[in-house]
Amino acid sequence: MSFEYHATRALPEALALMARHGDDAFLVAGGTAFTLLWRQGLVRPAHVVGIRDVRDIGGIRRGAQGGLEIGAGVTHRQAERSPEVAAFCPALASAFASVATIRVRNQATVGGNLAHADPAQDPPAMLLALDAEAVVASARGERTIHMRDLFVDYLQSSLAQGEIVRHVRIPALAPGTRASYTKFLPRTHDDYATVSVAAVIRLDDDGRVADVRVALGAVGPTPIRATAVERALAGTKADAATIADAAALVRDEIDPLDDARGSAVYKREMARVWTQRALTALVA
Repeated sequence: MSFEYHATRALPEALALMARHGDDAFLVAGGTAFTLLWRQGLVRPAHVVGIRDVRDIGGIRRGAQGGLEIGAGVTHRQAERSPEVAAFCPALASAFASVATIRVRNQATVGGNLAHADPAQDPPAMLLALDAEAVVASARGERTIHMRDLFVDYLQSSLAQGEIVRHVRIPALAPGTRASYTKFLPRTHDDYATVSVAAVIRLDDDGRVADVRVALGAVGPTPIRATAVERALAGTKADAATIADAAALVRDEIDPLDDARGSAVYKREMARVWTQRALTALVA
C-alpha cells in the first residue's frame, strides 16, 4: 500500500493540506514515529504531509518574560546542544539528550515526539514538570494546550484532526529553582526506561518547599504528574524522612503494566526509589 507525499515549506500550506485530506492525512517531520507505526501496520494514510522544512515551526527563543519557546520542528539533538536550553534549565537539555541514540535525536523532532504521545519517551515528563504548554495551529486558528491536557491515553493526544504543534512554551523559572531528570534503564542505553522521573523544586529562605513538581514517564498510559507527592512536600523542610514518606505515595499514583522491563509491582517500587533519589539530590 502506497501514499502520496506532500513536501511543504510553509505552515499555511501544511494546514490547508491537513484540512483538505482530513483523516487520510498523516503529518511527518523527522519521520521516526511514522516509520515505526507504518512498519507495524498501525497507520495507513493515503497522504503524508512533510513539514521538515517549514520555517515557522523552527528555532529556540527566550520569551519576553524569561521563559523559553522551542519550535516543534527543532530536533532533539538541536535542543540537547542549544545554549538557550542549557541556560534555561540544564535538566531539560539532559532529557532531550536521553532520547534513544544520536542518530534518532538528529531526526526526531520536539513536536513530533509530543504528537506521538508515547508515555515512555523522555521529554514529555520533563516538560510536564516544567508546566509547559503546546501552542497548536490548524486551519481554524491557534490554541494552547497545557502539557497535563495534551496526553490522554497510550499513543493518543488531545490534538484535533488537522492540528499541528507549532511550538512548546515553558514559563520562566523562579530564582533558586532546581530541576533534574533521571531514568532507570534495565538494559541498553537506548532502550525505553523502566521508569523516568522529572522533578522541579524551589526552597524558600527558611529552607521550606515553596514549589515542587514531580512527573513520571513509562509507568502508565500517559506521563503522570505525581500530585500526592507534591502536596506531601509543600511547605515542609523536606528532610530525609519527609522525602521518603512523600515518595512512597507515588506507588498509588501510577498505573504501570507488566512487560519486558519489569512487572507492575516492580515498577511501582522503582518509581518510589527513583522519585526519592531525585528529590533527595535536589534538596541536598
